[in-house]
Amino acid sequence: MAAEAEAVRLLDRLVGFDTTSARSNLDLVQFVEQALASHGVTCRRVPDPGGQKAALHAVIGPAVAGGVALSAHADCVPVEGQAWQADPFVLRRAAGRLIGRGTVDMKGFWACVMAAVPGLRAKQLKRPVHLCLSFDEETTFAGAPLLVASLGETGPPPAWCIVGEPSGMAPVVAHKGYASWEVTVTGRTGHSSQTHRTANALEAAAEAVALLKQLARRYAAEGRRAEGFEPPWTTVHTGTFHAGSILNIVPDLAEFVFEVRSVPGDPAEAVRAAVEDLAQGTLLPALRATAPEAEFRIRRRCDAPPLDLPEASPLLALARACGAVGAPARVPFATEAGVFQRAGIATLVCGPGQVAQAHQPEEWIADSEIAACCAFLDRLGDRLAA
Repeated sequence: MAAEAEAVRLLDRLVGFDTTSARSNLDLVQFVEQALASHGVTCRRVPDPGGQKAALHAVIGPAVAGGVALSAHADCVPVEGQAWQADPFVLRRAAGRLIGRGTVDMKGFWACVMAAVPGLRAKQLKRPVHLCLSFDEETTFAGAPLLVASLGETGPPPAWCIVGEPSGMAPVVAHKGYASWEVTVTGRTGHSSQTHRTANALEAAAEAVALLKQLARRYAAEGRRAEGFEPPWTTVHTGTFHAGSILNIVPDLAEFVFEVRSVPGDPAEAVRAAVEDLAQGTLLPALRATAPEAEFRIRRRCDAPPLDLPEASPLLALARACGAVGAPARVPFATEAGVFQRAGIATLVCGPGQVAQAHQPEEWIADSEIAACCAFLDRLGDRLAA
């Protein structure tokens, strides 16, 4: 009960920091550093190149191999345009729910981790617990790769990782990968009565989007199947498209964004390569026939690898022994778990709350989920001390 009450107190503080991905997270980072320092735990910052954000890494226990990382992200999604009944950055309690932006995704889990620190410190761990807090998970996944690449700088990296995304404390052993790209096409403008002297960026971009749709249909009809996912194939989606002003002016700029949610075994890069091939082989030569300055630029926006943990993994057995509930699950959304797995760290997802509440107005996590997570972390400490 003491850890649960402390987790709620800490969650109140964490929710109070507006860590929407477009903002700096340094105030929250400083709070976490100071809170952990009060328990004798030193944090190491991993800053972003601009110095406006930072990830955190701390180790509790001996500097030996075989530890377990507890991973969360500090950023949250925006609240603008959502119907909140009160300030989303002030924690409220109602009918067994803790309400506020980030409560379930995923400051609730991180509050439980912070609340577990005194207990973990007291258990005389034989294997360490690594605390990993990233940034920009909701947008570009920029933070986790920086953090994971640095884990061996001050000692052995963890052998296993538990990412505390909301799963109702069920063990998630697989999820799709997520990759997205921003595309900019430039041509040459002019009056629409003189199209032979122009280069229509909109039409070139539209041909690329049509290819993406063809690929989406192909994956759905004949692509790799990975049962347990919904849907069980790789999906391709174009989310935004901006071009043109009025009908009688040929557009010289077009921009669109597309994503690939890939099942394990399907490289998302293959979709980008297909767009690149079309651009270089067909679209750019046609544009440059009248506009040598034309460009077709593809810029990576996000890269989150898929997760695929074998069900025979001892990490799954450990999670169950600590209180993970239900059958191993597979989910269509991406997490930072794939980043850890790509680095050779066996990883699963298991955290408090339900993903259905994430990103919603009146986002909430149940008191009972906080209690279950605190109990899970206490049992994990017992096993690492055994």
